[in-house]
Amino acid sequence: MLILGIESSCDETSIAVVEMGRGVRKIHSNRIASQISTHALYGGVVPEIASRAHAECISSLTSLALGDAGVTIENIDAVAVTSTPGLIGSLLVGVNFAKGLAYAQSKPLVGVNHIKGHVAAAYFEYPELEAPFFALIVSGGHTSLTYVKSATEFEGVGRTRDDAAGEAFDKVGRVLGLCYPAGAQMDLLAAKGDKHAIKFAPALIGDTLDFSFSGLKSAVINYVHNSTMRGEEINRADIAASFTEAVVSSVVKNLERAYSKYRFDTLVMAGGVAANSHLRQGVSDFASSHKIKLCVPSVSLCGDNGAMIGAQGYYEFLAGNRATLTLNAKASSGKAAF
Repeated sequence: MLILGIESSCDETSIAVVEMGRGVRKIHSNRIASQISTHALYGGVVPEIASRAHAECISSLTSLALGDAGVTIENIDAVAVTSTPGLIGSLLVGVNFAKGLAYAQSKPLVGVNHIKGHVAAAYFEYPELEAPFFALIVSGGHTSLTYVKSATEFEGVGRTRDDAAGEAFDKVGRVLGLCYPAGAQMDLLAAKGDKHAIKFAPALIGDTLDFSFSGLKSAVINYVHNSTMRGEEINRADIAASFTEAVVSSVVKNLERAYSKYRFDTLVMAGGVAANSHLRQGVSDFASSHKIKLCVPSVSLCGDNGAMIGAQGYYEFLAGNRATLTLNAKASSGKAAF
């Protein structure tokens, strides 16, 4: 099947054409229109600006993606679109465009959960990957631990109760004087510092599998502010490294707890923060120590993209989860984001 994947949940518009079927998982095109330079002026995503930017480019981007794949809309078997979770205005642009396109071309329409899409990105580079498996999703808006029972059935077993890991990286980066988005810069800065220089409390909540990155973020911000008020010179690299270590150690600790309970043999790590080299190394070490197969998409597939939505859309289609023209966008899909 050829699936047209449409992603517009936050500040990147992405359209992809993917081929999915028995023994076939292939990306034919994956166009992304980024808004980073626009939102960097404001230090974060401005929802109204984001939705307008999606509306301005989504039609032309679709034409480009189809052209890249060497197909026309008539060749497409189904249209998959992110419908939840995300910024409501941004989601509505993608959902309404997808509904109009599917109706005009008499194509099946499939609504896709953005977080499930992140996990589905791993299917392209790990052809042997099949549910059930365990998943760690770490992104700008979500951080969760999930038992993937089937390609469409997810059981959330742990989540962040406040800030997501990516959000914390951006906010700490801003205090350290880094430009938005700060994730990649924090990664590089942390590599130059001493991760044991400053002891920050872990982002764990008791004996649960949940996280609280807000407290960790606040501890770092307070450390910087207090040091500045005392006239002390701060070592930005040490702070970045110590904060990153606190995030990585918290994630690994909860993975250890999850492994004790679920004894999984395959782990997928996905989402924008999965591109962080320190987190990749920490999770890789954990997986190796327990002889767990680790599946992590390439950096290019960790961020928001249409290909991952197309992949998940295929499995939703097979499961009979077709949408009608009443499909609506939802900013939140519930406690566990599924």
